Amino acid sequence: MPRATTLILILAGLCGSSLGQYNEEEDLAWLQYYLRQSRVSSYNYVPYYEEESPAYAYSYPSATDTEPEPEPQPQQATPWRCPQECDCPPNFSSAMYCDTRNLRYLPFVPSRMKYVYFQNNLITSIQEGAFDNATELEWLALHNNQISSEKMGKRVFGKLQRLERLYMNNNNLTRLPSPLPRSLRELHLSYNHISKVPPNALEGLENLTALYLSHNFIFELGASLKGLKSLILADLSYNNLRKVPDGLPAALEQLYLEYNYINAIPDDYFQVSPRLLYVRMSHNSLTNQGLSSNTFNSSSILELDLSYNRLQKIPRVNTNLENLYLQGNQINEFSISSFCSVVDVMNYSRLQVLRLDGNEIKRNAVPPDAPLCLRRATVIEI
Repeated sequence: MPRATTLILILAGLCGSSLGQYNEEEDLAWLQYYLRQSRVSSYNYVPYYEEESPAYAYSYPSATDTEPEPEPQPQQATPWRCPQECDCPPNFSSAMYCDTRNLRYLPFVPSRMKYVYFQNNLITSIQEGAFDNATELEWLALHNNQISSEKMGKRVFGKLQRLERLYMNNNNLTRLPSPLPRSLRELHLSYNHISKVPPNALEGLENLTALYLSHNFIFELGASLKGLKSLILADLSYNNLRKVPDGLPAALEQLYLEYNYINAIPDDYFQVSPRLLYVRMSHNSLTNQGLSSNTFNSSSILELDLSYNRLQKIPRVNTNLENLYLQGNQINEFSISSFCSVVDVMNYSRLQVLRLDGNEIKRNAVPPDAPLCLRRATVIEI
């Protein structure tokens, strides 16, 4: 007889009562509930069971001078079971923490999980069907591993129709995972080895609000961003882009393109994004010949960073701009018309910070009507 059952019967006897005094069905239901609660409340690592059939097989990288290690036998998902390699806090039953454990494979993910953390491990591959059981996943962290595109199943994320955040930065990916769930809101792929984004790689991601592709080797994006109707932030910095992406999304608010090789921007390029607030294009190859007179004349932009390019003149900006960074260029004149087409009491720039240091402008080159035009400025560095 199980120890818990024996204890219950002894206590009942001491109290001068027996289980037979109560309704038999109610007693049995109560006893089952008690045993089930006792097992759940005493949290521990539950071992694998031999009688359970694995959902899919794992592969280990084996050393050349040793016999291959036996493959672990993953457990079948149940509402409460947690893999031995991970932690599943009882007070947060939908989360599984498997991070920073020197894992070389992905443990089985129980079906109830919504938040799974595999970051900071030594994982090199993701087998086909690895997440087929975990269709409730909303948050999947795989960053800081050694995952390569060649060792990923073709549709590993195909059944995760509720996934909102996918973290795969700091891996060895050479291409974007595809297909990706349409439910995605954030996609983190920075610090990989991606060189090209096919036109259909982001197709259907109409809920995506943030795209992080910095520190890769991307040389062309084409119109990949155009269909991302909800995109608010696009970080494409530290790549090999020679031209700006075609067709920005209308909802875009933040565009980061610094540390690329862009030398020109089409006329009215930013007009299609009426909510755009922050544009950072420092450390590129922009020249005045590659810009039109209205390139940056967008009423929505509040911060514009064009530092460390090859500009010789201050480009014309909208009077609503608040922060303009032009340091480290080749600018040799201070043209007040770049900020104010008309200078009077009613017409002035909202500019607060202007940096022109590291150029060829002399301090005495500032025109006398500059204080009237730039009356809101609190920082002007020349």
